[in-house]
Amino acid sequence: MQSRGSSARLSGMAFRSRVPTLFLSMFATFATIYVAGRLWQDAENRVLLIKELDKITGQGQSAISVDDTLKIIACREQHKKLSSLEMELASARQEGFTSKRSTETDGTHSKKRPLVVIGIFTRFGRENNRNAIRKAWMGTGAALKKVEKEKGVIPRFVIGRSANRGDRFDGAIDSENRQNNDFTILNNHVEAPGELSKKAKLFFAHAADKWDAEFYAKVNDDVYVNIDALGATLANHLDKPRVYIGCMKSGEVFSEPSHKWYEPDWWKFGDKKSYFRHASGEMFVMSQALAKFVSINRSILRAYAHDDVSVGSWFIGLDVKHINEGKFCCSSWSTGAICAGV
Repeated sequence: MQSRGSSARLSGMAFRSRVPTLFLSMFATFATIYVAGRLWQDAENRVLLIKELDKITGQGQSAISVDDTLKIIACREQHKKLSSLEMELASARQEGFTSKRSTETDGTHSKKRPLVVIGIFTRFGRENNRNAIRKAWMGTGAALKKVEKEKGVIPRFVIGRSANRGDRFDGAIDSENRQNNDFTILNNHVEAPGELSKKAKLFFAHAADKWDAEFYAKVNDDVYVNIDALGATLANHLDKPRVYIGCMKSGEVFSEPSHKWYEPDWWKFGDKKSYFRHASGEMFVMSQALAKFVSINRSILRAYAHDDVSVGSWFIGLDVKHINEGKFCCSSWSTGAICAGV
Protein backbone atom coordinates (compact mmCIF):
# COMPACT_ATOMS: atom_id res chain seq x y z
CA MET A 1 0.00 0.00 0.00
CA GLN A 2 1.10 3.56 -0.68
CA SER A 3 1.50 5.95 2.18
CA ARG A 4 -0.47 9.14 2.51
CA GLY A 5 2.64 11.17 1.63
CA SER A 6 3.19 9.36 -1.63
CA SER A 7 -0.49 9.79 -2.61
CA ALA A 8 -0.31 13.55 -2.06
CA ARG A 9 2.83 13.80 -4.20
CA LEU A 10 1.17 11.96 -7.10
CA SER A 11 -1.93 14.16 -6.87
CA GLY A 12 0.19 17.36 -7.01
CA MET A 13 2.12 16.10 -10.03
CA ALA A 14 -1.08 15.30 -11.88
CA PHE A 15 -2.48 18.81 -11.20
CA ARG A 16 0.73 20.50 -12.39
CA SER A 17 0.71 18.46 -15.61
CA ARG A 18 -2.90 19.50 -16.37
CA VAL A 19 -2.17 23.26 -16.06
CA PRO A 20 0.18 23.55 -19.09
CA THR A 21 -2.17 21.40 -21.12
CA LEU A 22 -5.07 23.70 -20.30
CA PHE A 23 -3.13 26.83 -21.29
CA LEU A 24 -1.93 25.18 -24.49
CA SER A 25 -5.49 24.27 -25.42
CA MET A 26 -6.69 27.83 -24.78
CA PHE A 27 -3.85 29.27 -26.87
CA ALA A 28 -4.63 26.92 -29.74
CA THR A 29 -8.30 27.89 -29.60
CA PHE A 30 -7.57 31.64 -29.73
CA ALA A 31 -5.03 31.14 -32.51
CA THR A 32 -7.57 29.22 -34.54
CA ILE A 33 -10.16 31.97 -34.08
CA TYR A 34 -7.63 34.68 -35.07
CA VAL A 35 -6.49 32.87 -38.22
CA ALA A 36 -10.07 32.11 -39.21
CA GLY A 37 -10.99 35.78 -38.74
CA ARG A 38 -8.11 36.98 -40.91
CA LEU A 39 -8.93 34.49 -43.62
CA TRP A 40 -12.58 35.61 -43.54
CA GLN A 41 -11.53 39.29 -43.80
CA ASP A 42 -9.24 38.52 -46.76
CA ALA A 43 -12.05 36.58 -48.40
CA GLU A 44 -14.42 39.53 -48.03
CA ASN A 45 -11.84 41.91 -49.52
CA ARG A 46 -11.23 39.54 -52.40
CA VAL A 47 -14.96 39.34 -53.15
CA LEU A 48 -15.29 43.13 -53.13
CA LEU A 49 -12.26 43.62 -55.34
CA ILE A 50 -13.27 40.91 -57.78
CA LYS A 51 -16.66 42.60 -58.13
CA GLU A 52 -14.94 45.94 -58.81
CA LEU A 53 -12.72 44.36 -61.45
CA ASP A 54 -15.70 42.60 -63.02
CA LYS A 55 -17.46 45.95 -63.37
CA ILE A 56 -14.45 47.39 -65.18
CA THR A 57 -13.52 44.46 -67.39
CA GLY A 58 -16.98 42.95 -67.87
CA GLN A 59 -15.61 39.49 -67.15
CA GLY A 60 -17.49 36.92 -65.13
CA GLN A 61 -14.36 35.41 -63.57
CA SER A 62 -11.29 37.18 -62.19
CA ALA A 63 -8.05 36.09 -60.54
CA ILE A 64 -6.26 38.51 -58.25
CA SER A 65 -3.19 38.29 -56.09
CA VAL A 66 -2.82 39.53 -52.52
CA ASP A 67 -0.43 42.27 -53.69
CA ASP A 68 -2.94 43.44 -56.28
CA THR A 69 -5.63 43.40 -53.62
CA LEU A 70 -3.64 45.70 -51.36
CA LYS A 71 -2.79 48.04 -54.24
CA ILE A 72 -6.41 48.36 -55.29
CA ILE A 73 -7.52 49.01 -51.71
CA ALA A 74 -4.91 51.77 -51.46
CA CYS A 75 -6.09 53.25 -54.78
CA ARG A 76 -9.68 53.30 -53.58
CA GLU A 77 -8.66 55.15 -50.43
CA GLN A 78 -6.69 57.69 -52.48
CA HIS A 79 -9.68 58.15 -54.77
CA LYS A 80 -11.89 58.94 -51.77
CA LYS A 81 -9.35 61.49 -50.53
CA LEU A 82 -9.10 63.06 -53.99
CA SER A 83 -12.88 63.35 -54.27
CA SER A 84 -12.98 65.05 -50.88
CA LEU A 85 -10.27 67.51 -51.90
CA GLU A 86 -12.09 68.30 -55.15
CA MET A 87 -15.23 69.11 -53.21
CA GLU A 88 -13.28 71.38 -50.89
CA LEU A 89 -11.63 73.10 -53.87
CA ALA A 90 -14.96 73.67 -55.57
CA SER A 91 -16.34 75.15 -52.37
CA ALA A 92 -13.31 77.42 -51.97
CA ARG A 93 -13.63 78.66 -55.54
CA GLN A 94 -17.30 79.35 -55.15
CA GLU A 95 -16.44 82.97 -54.44
CA GLY A 96 -15.55 83.27 -58.09
CA PHE A 97 -19.27 83.20 -58.88
CA THR A 98 -20.06 86.41 -56.99
CA SER A 99 -19.22 89.96 -57.88
CA LYS A 100 -16.28 91.70 -56.20
CA ARG A 101 -15.16 95.24 -55.72
CA SER A 102 -13.72 96.97 -58.78
CA THR A 103 -10.62 98.07 -56.88
CA GLU A 104 -8.08 96.16 -54.83
CA THR A 105 -5.40 97.29 -52.44
CA ASP A 106 -1.86 95.90 -52.23
CA GLY A 107 -1.16 97.60 -48.90
CA THR A 108 0.09 100.96 -50.16
CA HIS A 109 -1.71 101.70 -53.42
CA SER A 110 -5.24 101.21 -54.68
CA LYS A 111 -5.24 99.15 -57.90
CA LYS A 112 -8.17 99.49 -60.28
CA ARG A 113 -9.36 96.28 -61.85
CA PRO A 114 -9.27 96.23 -65.71
CA LEU A 115 -12.66 96.61 -67.30
CA VAL A 116 -12.27 94.05 -70.07
CA VAL A 117 -9.72 91.71 -71.64
CA ILE A 118 -10.33 91.39 -75.39
CA GLY A 119 -9.07 88.31 -77.18
CA ILE A 120 -8.72 89.05 -80.90
CA PHE A 121 -8.80 85.64 -82.56
CA THR A 122 -6.31 85.54 -85.41
CA ARG A 123 -4.38 82.94 -87.38
CA PHE A 124 -1.27 82.49 -89.47
CA GLY A 125 -0.91 84.69 -92.55
CA ARG A 126 -3.14 87.49 -91.18
CA GLU A 127 -0.51 90.08 -90.30
CA ASN A 128 -2.18 92.66 -92.53
CA ASN A 129 -5.42 92.32 -90.55
CA ARG A 130 -3.53 92.66 -87.29
CA ASN A 131 -1.71 95.78 -88.47
CA ALA A 132 -5.04 97.30 -89.56
CA ILE A 133 -6.49 96.69 -86.11
CA ARG A 134 -3.41 98.19 -84.43
CA LYS A 135 -3.82 101.35 -86.49
CA ALA A 136 -7.61 101.57 -86.18
CA TRP A 137 -8.36 101.03 -82.49
CA MET A 138 -5.84 98.92 -80.61
CA GLY A 139 -2.65 100.95 -80.78
CA THR A 140 0.93 99.85 -80.25
CA GLY A 141 3.68 100.62 -77.73
CA ALA A 142 2.83 103.64 -75.57
CA ALA A 143 -0.60 104.01 -77.19
CA LEU A 144 -1.50 100.44 -76.23
CA LYS A 145 -0.33 100.98 -72.66
CA LYS A 146 -2.46 104.12 -72.50
CA VAL A 147 -5.56 102.18 -73.59
CA GLU A 148 -4.87 99.61 -70.89
CA LYS A 149 -4.21 102.14 -68.14
CA GLU A 150 -6.76 104.85 -68.87
CA LYS A 151 -9.63 102.87 -70.38
CA GLY A 152 -9.08 99.57 -68.56
CA VAL A 153 -9.12 97.68 -71.87
CA ILE A 154 -6.51 94.96 -72.48
CA PRO A 155 -6.57 93.79 -76.12
CA ARG A 156 -4.45 90.82 -77.21
CA PHE A 157 -4.19 88.84 -80.42
CA VAL A 158 -4.87 85.18 -79.66
CA ILE A 159 -3.21 82.38 -81.61
CA GLY A 160 -2.04 78.81 -81.08
CA ARG A 161 1.02 77.01 -82.38
CA SER A 162 1.69 75.40 -85.73
CA ALA A 163 1.15 71.66 -86.13
CA ASN A 164 4.85 71.59 -87.06
CA ARG A 165 6.07 73.21 -83.86
CA GLY A 166 8.86 75.71 -84.41
CA ASP A 167 8.37 76.12 -88.17
CA ARG A 168 8.34 79.41 -90.09
CA PHE A 169 4.76 80.15 -89.05
CA ASP A 170 5.62 79.96 -85.36
CA GLY A 171 8.78 81.92 -86.04
CA ALA A 172 6.85 84.73 -87.76
CA ILE A 173 4.41 85.04 -84.83
CA ASP A 174 7.24 85.04 -82.28
CA SER A 175 9.03 87.76 -84.25
CA GLU A 176 5.86 89.87 -84.52
CA ASN A 177 5.22 89.47 -80.82
CA ARG A 178 8.76 90.54 -79.91
CA GLN A 179 8.17 93.69 -81.92
CA ASN A 180 4.69 94.55 -80.58
CA ASN A 181 4.25 92.53 -77.37
CA ASP A 182 0.50 92.22 -77.96
CA PHE A 183 -0.10 88.48 -78.34
CA THR A 184 -1.51 85.77 -76.13
CA ILE A 185 0.09 82.63 -77.56
CA LEU A 186 -1.62 79.40 -76.55
CA ASN A 187 1.35 77.04 -76.56
CA ASN A 188 -0.74 73.95 -75.85
CA HIS A 189 -3.15 74.58 -78.74
CA VAL A 190 -2.62 73.66 -82.38
CA GLU A 191 -3.92 76.39 -84.69
CA ALA A 192 -6.44 74.84 -87.09
CA PRO A 193 -9.78 75.94 -88.64
CA GLY A 194 -11.70 73.13 -86.94
CA GLU A 195 -10.34 73.85 -83.48
CA LEU A 196 -11.88 77.26 -82.76
CA SER A 197 -14.07 75.94 -79.95
CA LYS A 198 -11.08 74.53 -78.08
CA LYS A 199 -9.20 77.76 -78.77
CA ALA A 200 -12.03 79.78 -77.20
CA LYS A 201 -12.09 77.56 -74.13
CA LEU A 202 -8.32 77.81 -73.66
CA PHE A 203 -8.32 81.58 -74.16
CA PHE A 204 -11.02 82.33 -71.58
CA ALA A 205 -9.43 79.95 -69.10
CA HIS A 206 -6.01 81.53 -69.64
CA ALA A 207 -7.35 85.09 -69.50
CA ALA A 208 -9.28 84.45 -66.28
CA ASP A 209 -6.15 83.00 -64.70
CA LYS A 210 -3.86 85.82 -65.82
CA TRP A 211 -5.99 88.97 -65.57
CA ASP A 212 -8.41 89.91 -62.80
CA ALA A 213 -10.85 91.83 -65.04
CA GLU A 214 -14.54 92.60 -64.82
CA PHE A 215 -15.28 91.15 -68.28
CA TYR A 216 -13.66 89.01 -70.97
CA ALA A 217 -14.44 89.35 -74.68
CA LYS A 218 -13.80 87.48 -77.90
CA VAL A 219 -13.65 89.23 -81.28
CA ASN A 220 -12.52 88.17 -84.74
CA ASP A 221 -9.54 89.81 -86.44
CA ASP A 222 -11.75 91.22 -89.21
CA VAL A 223 -13.86 93.27 -86.78
CA TYR A 224 -13.23 96.85 -85.71
CA VAL A 225 -14.17 97.77 -82.14
CA ASN A 226 -15.34 101.10 -80.74
CA ILE A 227 -13.62 100.94 -77.35
CA ASP A 228 -15.46 103.91 -75.88
CA ALA A 229 -18.87 102.50 -76.83
CA LEU A 230 -17.85 99.10 -75.49
CA GLY A 231 -16.73 100.58 -72.18
CA ALA A 232 -19.96 102.56 -71.77
CA THR A 233 -22.09 99.48 -72.46
CA LEU A 234 -20.19 97.20 -70.10
CA ALA A 235 -20.31 99.81 -67.32
CA ASN A 236 -24.10 99.36 -67.30
CA HIS A 237 -23.71 95.70 -66.38
CA LEU A 238 -21.14 95.84 -63.59
CA ASP A 239 -23.86 95.05 -61.05
CA LYS A 240 -24.66 91.71 -62.68
CA PRO A 241 -22.48 88.86 -61.35
CA ARG A 242 -23.09 86.43 -64.22
CA VAL A 243 -23.76 88.07 -67.56
CA TYR A 244 -23.33 86.92 -71.18
CA ILE A 245 -23.62 89.71 -73.75
CA GLY A 246 -23.77 89.59 -77.53
CA CYS A 247 -25.82 89.60 -80.69
CA MET A 248 -28.02 86.65 -79.76
CA LYS A 249 -29.19 84.25 -82.46
CA SER A 250 -30.43 80.71 -83.06
CA GLY A 251 -28.77 79.55 -86.26
CA GLU A 252 -29.73 76.53 -88.31
CA VAL A 253 -28.18 73.14 -87.49
CA PHE A 254 -26.67 71.51 -90.59
CA SER A 255 -26.40 67.72 -90.65
CA GLU A 256 -24.87 67.37 -94.13
CA PRO A 257 -21.08 66.73 -93.93
CA SER A 258 -20.53 68.65 -97.16
CA HIS A 259 -22.01 71.87 -95.75
CA LYS A 260 -19.71 74.69 -94.66
CA TRP A 261 -21.33 74.89 -91.21
CA TYR A 262 -21.69 71.13 -90.68
CA GLU A 263 -22.33 70.10 -87.07
CA PRO A 264 -21.12 66.52 -86.31
CA ASP A 265 -23.29 66.47 -83.17
CA TRP A 266 -26.42 67.65 -85.02
CA TRP A 267 -28.49 64.85 -83.48
CA LYS A 268 -28.10 66.38 -80.02
CA PHE A 269 -30.08 69.48 -80.96
CA GLY A 270 -33.61 68.15 -80.84
CA ASP A 271 -35.49 68.92 -84.03
CA LYS A 272 -32.21 69.30 -85.98
CA LYS A 273 -33.43 72.68 -87.24
CA SER A 274 -31.97 75.29 -84.89
CA TYR A 275 -29.46 75.78 -82.11
CA PHE A 276 -30.32 77.16 -78.69
CA ARG A 277 -29.94 80.91 -78.19
CA HIS A 278 -26.28 82.01 -78.22
CA ALA A 279 -24.19 85.06 -79.05
CA SER A 280 -22.79 85.52 -82.54
CA GLY A 281 -19.12 84.55 -82.80
CA GLU A 282 -18.01 87.86 -84.29
CA MET A 283 -17.95 89.42 -80.83
CA PHE A 284 -19.32 88.55 -77.41
CA VAL A 285 -18.55 89.24 -73.75
CA MET A 286 -18.81 87.30 -70.51
CA SER A 287 -18.41 88.49 -66.92
CA GLN A 288 -15.57 87.39 -64.66
CA ALA A 289 -17.62 84.73 -62.88
CA LEU A 290 -18.35 82.96 -66.16
CA ALA A 291 -14.74 83.14 -67.33
CA LYS A 292 -13.69 81.57 -64.03
CA PHE A 293 -16.33 78.91 -64.53
CA VAL A 294 -14.72 78.08 -67.88
CA SER A 295 -11.27 78.04 -66.27
CA ILE A 296 -12.31 75.69 -63.45
CA ASN A 297 -14.24 73.31 -65.71
CA ARG A 298 -12.13 73.49 -68.87
CA SER A 299 -11.41 69.75 -68.85
CA ILE A 300 -15.08 68.72 -69.00
CA LEU A 301 -16.72 71.44 -71.11
CA ARG A 302 -17.94 70.10 -74.46
CA ALA A 303 -16.55 71.68 -77.62
CA TYR A 304 -18.92 71.62 -80.60
CA ALA A 305 -18.05 72.41 -84.21
CA HIS A 306 -18.44 76.18 -83.76
CA ASP A 307 -17.01 78.37 -81.03
CA ASP A 308 -20.11 80.54 -80.56
CA VAL A 309 -22.36 77.50 -80.13
CA SER A 310 -19.88 75.91 -77.73
CA VAL A 311 -19.69 78.98 -75.49
CA GLY A 312 -23.47 79.30 -75.46
CA SER A 313 -23.82 75.64 -74.48
CA TRP A 314 -21.56 76.11 -71.45
CA PHE A 315 -23.98 78.66 -69.97
CA ILE A 316 -27.33 77.21 -71.00
CA GLY A 317 -27.81 75.37 -67.71
CA LEU A 318 -26.41 78.06 -65.41
CA ASP A 319 -28.06 80.98 -63.67
CA VAL A 320 -26.78 83.44 -66.27
CA LYS A 321 -28.26 86.67 -67.57
CA HIS A 322 -28.32 86.53 -71.39
CA ILE A 323 -28.34 90.02 -72.87
CA ASN A 324 -29.21 90.47 -76.53
CA GLU A 325 -27.35 93.67 -77.35
CA GLY A 326 -27.89 95.00 -80.87
CA LYS A 327 -24.69 97.03 -80.63
CA PHE A 328 -22.78 93.73 -80.79
CA CYS A 329 -24.23 92.85 -84.19
CA CYS A 330 -21.20 93.62 -86.32
CA SER A 331 -22.79 93.22 -89.75
CA SER A 332 -23.07 96.98 -90.20
CA TRP A 333 -21.69 100.11 -88.57
CA SER A 334 -24.39 102.35 -87.14
CA THR A 335 -24.49 105.19 -84.65
CA GLY A 336 -23.48 103.93 -81.21
CA ALA A 337 -22.42 100.52 -82.54
CA ILE A 338 -19.65 98.72 -80.71
CA CYS A 339 -18.25 96.71 -83.61
CA ALA A 340 -18.21 96.53 -87.39
CA GLY A 341 -17.13 93.69 -89.63
CA VAL A 342 -14.93 94.44 -92.64
